[in-house]
Amino acid sequence: MAKRATKSAAKPIAMKPIYVLNGPNLNLLGQREPEIYGRATLADVEKSLAARAKALGSAVLCLQSNNEGDLVTWIQEARTMARGVIINAGAYSHTSIAIHDALAMLDIPVVEVHISNIYKRESFRHHSHISSVATGLICGLGVKGYELALEAILADISK
Repeated sequence: MAKRATKSAAKPIAMKPIYVLNGPNLNLLGQREPEIYGRATLADVEKSLAARAKALGSAVLCLQSNNEGDLVTWIQEARTMARGVIINAGAYSHTSIAIHDALAMLDIPVVEVHISNIYKRESFRHHSHISSVATGLICGLGVKGYELALEAILADISK
């Protein structure tokens, strides 16, 4: 299991973090099809997101796995351990009923992120099982979509 964890503050923050869950092949971000996904690595995204969260008085916990079951387990954990979830499930967005079902159980904000515009790509990418249970969807804005998702979740929480 590939598990990456990044917390955004040197000293503990009393509040629960925002979970940032990344699915298959996102560990190769920056190397895999850079003409589609860009040159930023997942470590770059996590570092930037942690800094933005800290500036906004929050924290993130960044996790990545190529295994569907790991993502389901982390979503279940988020029910009690997180204030919100940012998820880029990669190809599992288009295939996983298990991830859909786990997300449907959450009562916290969920924002689905895709680095590329899935609607300008192959037709099998045009449907996401996650979108129907997500608070919102950001796609096609590159890795900036993660920061926009963070801001959207924090705005939703503060309502």
